[in-house]
Amino acid sequence: MRLGVRLRGLFMGLMLLAVAGPVMAVQPDEVLKDPAMEARARALGRDLRCMVCQNQSIDDSDADLARDLRVLLRQRLVAGDSDEQAKQYLVDRYGDYVLLRPPFKTTTLVLWLGPAALLLAGGWGAVMFFRRRTASAGPAGERPLDETEQRRLKRLLSNDREG
Repeated sequence: MRLGVRLRGLFMGLMLLAVAGPVMAVQPDEVLKDPAMEARARALGRDLRCMVCQNQSIDDSDADLARDLRVLLRQRLVAGDSDEQAKQYLVDRYGDYVLLRPPFKTTTLVLWLGPAALLLAGGWGAVMFFRRRTASAGPAGERPLDETEQRRLKRLLSNDREG
């Protein structure tokens, strides 16, 4: 009984740590004194990609580069930049890849259309594979029997019926 309680407590502790991880990403020394400006920084941080973690926002990541981006973003806001100006500053510095939702333009076409193109190519390949497979009458390399082989087959079948 006591072991079950300990295991349950350990499990609950691990679950709390797993949930608390992203909350601890923004360090106390990064938080701005003005709550409205901090809320702006948090909202912008959720739209910016951590270049190390790739599919995490800088607001959720505890990587050193994400911290640097959070600090830089807050510096731009304190300097008086609007939300768009601060975001554009980071895009100018790191490219569209820093955005979790990059804009649809010629330089990001692969990001937007790549998955659909791969899916279509895979579907086309599967259709062609099954079309070729059903077009052949049997296993690869099968050919009709010539006259000699047909006579031999008849002889074998007739011997088999007699035996």
